[in-house]
Amino acid sequence: MRFTLESNDTANIISAVSPGEIRIGEQRFAASLIVGASDLIPEWPVANVASVTLSMLEPALKLEPEILLLGTGSATRFPDSPLLAELSRRRIGFEAMDTAAACRTYNVLAHEDRAVVAALIIEARSSPR
Repeated sequence: MRFTLESNDTANIISAVSPGEIRIGEQRFAASLIVGASDLIPEWPVANVASVTLSMLEPALKLEPEILLLGTGSATRFPDSPLLAELSRRRIGFEAMDTAAACRTYNVLAHEDRAVVAALIIEARSSPR
């Protein structure tokens, strides 16, 4: 699915998402990543939502988001409650949704110049049989 959104030239904007891949500008990513308006952390070592811990989110939290989006792969899944409680304690807005929805939401919020960071899980593509 291709996305089109007017934006400033300096922000990282997700231009396309498909199973097993996200494109930011012309760069293609096939592994989970963290993206903010001016920061990009490729190869975030998370394969599924069960792997998401506070320590695994530290690279995203260092970007000081007002809102943290978690793209959980092909379906919406939620991390453990203690993680959600800690993010709330830190006054960081948090939303978990499937990765395609997180990409769309990230683009809208980045376009509005919100302090948004998306931690996006890209599930490994199955090889054809």
